[in-house]
Amino acid sequence: MTTRTTPALRQTGAALRTLLVLTVVLGLAYPLAMTGVAQVAFHGNANGSLVDRAGRTVGSDLIGQAFTRPVLENGKPKKDAAGDPVVAPDPAYFQSRPSAAGLGYDPLSSSASNLGPENKDLIAAIKQRRATASQLDGVLPSQVPPDALQASGSGLDPHISPAYAQEQVARVARERGLAVAKVQALVTAHSEGRVLGFLGEPRVNVLELNLALDAMAG
Repeated sequence: MTTRTTPALRQTGAALRTLLVLTVVLGLAYPLAMTGVAQVAFHGNANGSLVDRAGRTVGSDLIGQAFTRPVLENGKPKKDAAGDPVVAPDPAYFQSRPSAAGLGYDPLSSSASNLGPENKDLIAAIKQRRATASQLDGVLPSQVPPDALQASGSGLDPHISPAYAQEQVARVARERGLAVAKVQALVTAHSEGRVLGFLGEPRVNVLELNLALDAMAG
């Protein structure tokens, strides 16, 4: 007696075989092939555009970071109420754009503050940032550029505007004992124009600029 397979069983079997083939091809073979091509052709980009100095990873070209130093009290690092070290902007380095990602520049918590322009917390934060930048760089509050006051949409923007970089030149040169012209030349060398000549805005990568400063100082 011949056992006949019903149409439903045949369709189920065909669906399962298709699922298996597509899983192997698209879920395993294709991703592995693309990963291999990326590692060979675009190794640095595929691994996060990490920046290494003296065998140590110091950051990424794509992710902003803070440049701070501990606040001292009676010759010892000051602690906050939670026992964490209190830090302040390091005047010897160019400062990055503010960040609202987590506690700041957290790649696992990329986000903006999502606060409206009339939100009291945002207004207070901008006021504080304006006062800090004005005091740090020795300029009038009205002269502080917008990117020193407002965080980016991702909170991880590694760039600042040429205007904000220019504001910091005199302070960095003074703190490092360098000629203003030398620091200005570094800013110019690390300034980037619009992509393809018309996309985005001119910008300066803060990490690369600060690494060039350290290299100049030996």
